[in-house]
Amino acid sequence: MEKMSKLIFVPVMILSVIVMLFSVYAQDKPIKAELPVLVTECGQGGGSMKLKVFLKNRLKLDHVYNVLATADLLVARQKAGNPIKSLIIVTGASLKGMGAAGISIDDEIARSTELMAEAKKQGIKLIGAHLDGMARRAQGAAIGDNSDELSIDAICPESALLIIRQDGNEDGRFTTISKDKKIPMLLFKKNMELSDLLKNLFSK
Repeated sequence: MEKMSKLIFVPVMILSVIVMLFSVYAQDKPIKAELPVLVTECGQGGGSMKLKVFLKNRLKLDHVYNVLATADLLVARQKAGNPIKSLIIVTGASLKGMGAAGISIDDEIARSTELMAEAKKQGIKLIGAHLDGMARRAQGAAIGDNSDELSIDAICPESALLIIRQDGNEDGRFTTISKDKKIPMLLFKKNMELSDLLKNLFSK
């Protein structure tokens, strides 16, 4: 019996070590996303312009920039044989921005929801982003206006990855989402750090 116990114990120990090593490797493995990437917004807050500048001018990465992108764009790209591989939706609502586009936060959430559904259908990596500080989350908000927070609620919990400017997380809002939903989160402090973040994220 003792001999049999030893025979069972050794393989179990070996298996445990393998699992532990794999877990450490998985945690240290860098987070990656594929190109081309579609960049859009939920709330027309304007934050996505930072991504456009870095992706187009500084990093020169294959991307599509469309703040009113719909699920049809993803379908068309797939049919054309040049499918989108990653989708970044920047949260942060602006009543002025939505007013200029003639849409409401409900319209934005509906469009984004359909876009995310098609992205998941195609296996596209969904990245939720908030690229401004706490000022963005309270900027010009009228009494009772929670459109900025609604855009965050619609996008971030559904994402596979979060990209967040650190001073926009002072209340731990995104940390809570990340922990509750087990979503990896990449933080940056300054805009130039965002450039390096994107470079590393999309590097092979």
